[in-house]
Amino acid sequence: MKQTLQLRLGQHLTMTPQLQQAIRLLQLSTLDLKQEIQEALDSNFMLETEEEGAIQEQTNQAEPKPTLGEESSKTSGKADTAQNDANNEREINIESSAMPEELPVDSGWEDVYDSALPPVSGSANREGGDSDFLNQRRVSRTLQDYLIWQLNLTAFSDSDRVIAETIVEAVNEDGYLSVGLEDIVFGLEDEELGIEEAEAVLHRIQQFDPPGVAARGPQECLLIQLGQYPEKSRYLPLAIKLVRNHFELLAQQNQLQIKRQLKIGDDELKEVIRLIRSLAPRPGTLVAEAETQYVVPDVFVYRRNGAWHVDLNPEATPKLRVNPEYARLIRRADSSDDNTYLKNHLQEARWFIKSLVSRNETLLKVATKIVEFQRGFFEHGAEAMRPLVLRDIAEALEMHESTISRVTTQKFMHTPRGTLEFKYFFSSHVNTDTGGECSATAIRALIKKLIGAEKPKKPLSDNKIAGILSEQGIKVARRTVAKYRESMAIPPSNERKRLV
Repeated sequence: MKQTLQLRLGQHLTMTPQLQQAIRLLQLSTLDLKQEIQEALDSNFMLETEEEGAIQEQTNQAEPKPTLGEESSKTSGKADTAQNDANNEREINIESSAMPEELPVDSGWEDVYDSALPPVSGSANREGGDSDFLNQRRVSRTLQDYLIWQLNLTAFSDSDRVIAETIVEAVNEDGYLSVGLEDIVFGLEDEELGIEEAEAVLHRIQQFDPPGVAARGPQECLLIQLGQYPEKSRYLPLAIKLVRNHFELLAQQNQLQIKRQLKIGDDELKEVIRLIRSLAPRPGTLVAEAETQYVVPDVFVYRRNGAWHVDLNPEATPKLRVNPEYARLIRRADSSDDNTYLKNHLQEARWFIKSLVSRNETLLKVATKIVEFQRGFFEHGAEAMRPLVLRDIAEALEMHESTISRVTTQKFMHTPRGTLEFKYFFSSHVNTDTGGECSATAIRALIKKLIGAEKPKKPLSDNKIAGILSEQGIKVARRTVAKYRESMAIPPSNERKRLV
């Protein structure tokens, strides 16, 4: 084959580093964006926040530059000042450590000494700093910590304490014992310990707080809680008998068989069920404290003078700028390594700031258009939600669907109806008898409203709900109603049925 040289003209799309950076920032959530901004601030000395820049400028204006004589006099006086401070601090410590033998008769201990509780932990407290009560509140307490604290206050023998600690470690988040006693005894590898001893230790732990902890199932959990009720409770014997002997009927909510087995009427059954419902089926959730995760909204939606407005959250993204002091060091006609290094960082800082501005502008445009499309939702609720897909917003803003998808991913909107994700406002449509369209979100809201208004003794079936929606002009099949109901974590009609 003969080799030749040919010249061809063509066009192809190339993603520059600047475009790749803008796309990456566009799809980041608020928390990820803050981390990205912090990494950029740490790696590029040309970048700084406007708050840091304002503080630095105020500091430079407030501190006059000392002359040569003043600087030497200040240097010579630093040693004397440091020595005086050390002597004064030593005298203060000696005076504060001295304790009077007797307090005045008309005063109390709290008038002289601080009676605050000791701090939980923290380097600031150990170093003598102020106590940060917010940090103390953020320390979560697990169920195991609470049980170990009670275990340390209970008298156990050495062997029983080993069994008790193993049982506490086997308690899950709901408060149930996740393994059997046989496995616990086998794991201890002590031939002298038997099932009877482990059973006795388990019964002692089951008397800990919260009531019902370390139970081996829901039935035992309810029996433990009922056993801690006062013996004079009127309906307590019937409740214990129902849970112990007819727990399957209680789970099936078989009202007729329960009344027949207990030989009671409707009024007595109502009180017994009310007593059982006052118990905690998952006692571990009453103690475990998880750290609260708050959602930071990207935009705020509010109504003013009859119109809806959308504003960016100023706290979601800090305002950045180029450090003017470092920018002045750049010389235009200089090609040295140092000057080139400064120019590269300056260009990267400008690109990053431009990408942030572009992200904020695109986010605001998409949020404003969503509010414009879904105005009925903001004024009337979820039942007035319109069908909306990404293509509708893309065509209205003359953008690509992929861009709209990146903007609406992990972005949140603070509205008078709650903080909602952008994706919440997008849903498929269902045709109506009048030729219109109804969104899936509106259908879910209608189903939830119908189930909330149903009679507890005669709940609505999926087929019945589909018939009611059909009477309102919304054509949905029974399977569609079941799918929407399951997506909202609503049980079927036979499980929603109440005995009373």
